[in-house]
Amino acid sequence: MKSFEFLSIEREEKPRSKGITMVLDKGLGLETAESLMNISGEYVDYLKFGWGTSIVHEQDIIKSKVEMYKNHDIVPYTGGTLFELAYKNDKLYEFFAEAHDLGFPAIEISDGSINIEHNDKLNCIKKAREEGFEVLSEVGKKNPVLDKELTLDERIEYMKEEYDAGSSLIIVEAREGGKNIGIFDKSGNPKEDEIDYILDNFDGDKILWEAPNKDQQVFFILKLGNDVNLGNISSDDITSLETLRRGLRGDTIGKI
Repeated sequence: MKSFEFLSIEREEKPRSKGITMVLDKGLGLETAESLMNISGEYVDYLKFGWGTSIVHEQDIIKSKVEMYKNHDIVPYTGGTLFELAYKNDKLYEFFAEAHDLGFPAIEISDGSINIEHNDKLNCIKKAREEGFEVLSEVGKKNPVLDKELTLDERIEYMKEEYDAGSSLIIVEAREGGKNIGIFDKSGNPKEDEIDYILDNFDGDKILWEAPNKDQQVFFILKLGNDVNLGNISSDDITSLETLRRGLRGDTIGKI
């Protein structure tokens, strides 16, 4: 039983269909990660092993972390950059095989750092599904100049096509900084008109909004409710975000 639980807003328990929190693991040690999940794991739905971090750590550590996260009913998955490296080096099936060996139930498919023909990306999503993986796909470029070349209509078209190809969630790119990319301006402020346009044309429950900064998390919670899907959350901010969702912090108290 939680302390002062009678003062908290209830949240849907896992497995959640909405109100999803995706946390970014940038290289946590096993004991640190396990300690964190012991206290906050019930608030985490997906755990991304950021970009190519899995390559620089020993396999047994990655396996142990993956298993530990799954024991907390969390879906761990590989970062999109790892997929892009596999695609670029024509090692896609080797990538799938090792992801299976390490115990990953899901992978991210993106084209943020390299150019992939969109039909090829759709085929990769289908192949990953055939290999038994859940797929989260990301729309957007990591280079702000290239990202701005994508029109809103193009983004929405890609989102629809990737969902139809088998992605369970569509990630809207914002990187871990959340500034001057996608739906955020140079100061990290949300472009509300663009967000509204996306929501008018795509199911919001199928979107995972990358919102690494507190002000961005507050914005989405106040705008779309505490069951909005949010991603790229720092491992340090798991409890912070959950208190925002439950109206236990000044930014959202009495507002949700």
